[in-house]
Amino acid sequence: MKQLEELKGLGPKGLRLLNQLGIHTISDLISYYPFRYDILKRTDFNTAKKDDKVVIDGVIESVPRVFHINRKLDKMDFKMNAQGYILSITIFNRGFLKSQLPIGTKITVIGKYDPLHNHIVASELRLGTLEKETIEPVYHTIYGISSKQISHYISAALKEPFCVEDYVLSEYQEKYGFLSKEKSIRIVHQPTNEMDLKKATERIKYEELFLFMLKMNYLKNNKQNKIGLKRTVDYQKIQEFIDTLPYSLTVDQEKSVQMIYQDLMSPIRMNRLLQGDVGSGKTVVALIASYMNYLSGYQSALMAPTEILAEQHYQNAISLCKNTGMRIGILTGKMKIKEKREVYEALKQGNIDLIIGTHALFTETVEYANLGFVITDEQHRFGVNQRSSLKNKGVTPDILYMSATPIPRTYALTLYGDMDISSIKTIPKGRKPVITKIASYRDMKQVLKEMYEQLKFGHQIYVIAPLIEESDKSDFENVNKLSEKMNKAFGKVCRIGVLHGKMKPAEKEEVMSQFSNNEIQILISTTVVEVGVDVPNATMMVIFDSYRFGLSALHQLRGRVGRSELQSYCILMSERETERLQILTQTNDGFKVSEEDFLLRGSGDLFGAKQSGDMVFQMANLKNDFSILLNAKQDSEIFLEQFDQKNFMSNKIMNLIEKSMDLD
Repeated sequence: MKQLEELKGLGPKGLRLLNQLGIHTISDLISYYPFRYDILKRTDFNTAKKDDKVVIDGVIESVPRVFHINRKLDKMDFKMNAQGYILSITIFNRGFLKSQLPIGTKITVIGKYDPLHNHIVASELRLGTLEKETIEPVYHTIYGISSKQISHYISAALKEPFCVEDYVLSEYQEKYGFLSKEKSIRIVHQPTNEMDLKKATERIKYEELFLFMLKMNYLKNNKQNKIGLKRTVDYQKIQEFIDTLPYSLTVDQEKSVQMIYQDLMSPIRMNRLLQGDVGSGKTVVALIASYMNYLSGYQSALMAPTEILAEQHYQNAISLCKNTGMRIGILTGKMKIKEKREVYEALKQGNIDLIIGTHALFTETVEYANLGFVITDEQHRFGVNQRSSLKNKGVTPDILYMSATPIPRTYALTLYGDMDISSIKTIPKGRKPVITKIASYRDMKQVLKEMYEQLKFGHQIYVIAPLIEESDKSDFENVNKLSEKMNKAFGKVCRIGVLHGKMKPAEKEEVMSQFSNNEIQILISTTVVEVGVDVPNATMMVIFDSYRFGLSALHQLRGRVGRSELQSYCILMSERETERLQILTQTNDGFKVSEEDFLLRGSGDLFGAKQSGDMVFQMANLKNDFSILLNAKQDSEIFLEQFDQKNFMSNKIMNLIEKSMDLD
């Protein structure tokens, strides 16, 4: 097989851009699958509805007119004759095409249709008419390289002989009537019809899901051979600690504590997922587990996703564990070098029983005297590198992952096959359900009035925007526009802060700290507050353009309020899709919301890379391909039961699985 740099038509710039996409070899290139397809098929206007994407060809009827809206934005209008209709066409930032579009030119238009005004807002224009239906692959890109260029490079690679590793056993090929992997790869990049494309994508998806489920089931089976730390703790001592807490545990919290106790006392290493809504009380369960570990004579480490959340966990732990004798420490990036060295030494000498911090807890600099228990937010899953780091130091702790994204049990049992699962569904006593309602922009005065009422009570408010800056193609509310509006409405009565993903980490930490301390009363933010600090005084959240979010994402955002006995409110500003959003007005149960979201949207909000670092699929989609996943799960279980070391193909598959994991 040729080297990537030898590919015909690929120059140094193209090579550099492909490298930035993670493509370094011909094999990487042909495995860089499209994320979707554009099927160019002439639209029948008799069935087209408002806002439908349409593909229409015809003849230009009027001289195009170009209007310059500002330095970066122009608008071109013209009329065309298509299927006997005279249509008005508008397209942005294509004014440079005017000279190519005289009256009588045959053209194909792709865009959104408005039947009331016979108008199309075009996203693309192509010279010529549609001769036949075509299927065009669309690839993820970066600045400097287009999807069409990537397609061109892949086409060049497919003209050369190539070989691919096939990890589907012949019996499964026959069972499902799969195409060969080589043929499937050619079809997904150069499809000629939808039927063959469906067969090819199913073949590739199956292999991805089979290997994933094989890994999950192998881990689950292998877990039985992992010797855990020896512990003997009287549960009565745990109960005595629970009795000192300033509140009673919920039924689900108690069950979770007992499951973790059984795990820690067991000779098999713990690998448990503790999932529950934001505010359901996962952290206190983790602290109780740390106390069990402390009574056994081992150190614990709690890894938080942000420094400010680590600080919050630290203060919480100091308060709740003050009479236990546990020595609690914190390690964050903003600490002085001298302070960090003192913490390193204390951990090494065993003078800290529970250390709280970010991923820095597992760098090479940190040495533990006897680490026995690791708690980590599942958004930062305790990965291979961290396990290897501890293994190299002779440490094999029990691990508890915490996830604030509830996942329907059917899917959780399949996707987290290597873990035991505890779920907290009941909310702590005294908490009131967040009142959620939908408002249109016509109701803005009433919304501002309700915000003012909360400010008068001394409470704080989150305002959420989906975008950071102005967009040429969108009029969605964004952080800067909202900041201007909120300052106009409330600038004289309170302090307003802004938070978004493009800010430096230190800037974000500072703004969140000010909001936590009530130095800022209205925080205008993107979804970066989804994993934020606990601000009990925040009683209202207003989410603009809420229809742009998935239900689970909205539920996660809503979980930032309602974290005290104060009544809290969430207002969903939306002009469309209000029927879907009604679900949030009817329930505060994250498990119900995630079930609905899974059915409506797919797996994006539930199982993105954010939630599960192990699941990075090139083509598979966990909702749309769940039936393939179940077949892959069953086949992987049979494969492990009947594994034959003498079979070359079986050995090849197992070698791949073992290489992809750290089997400590």
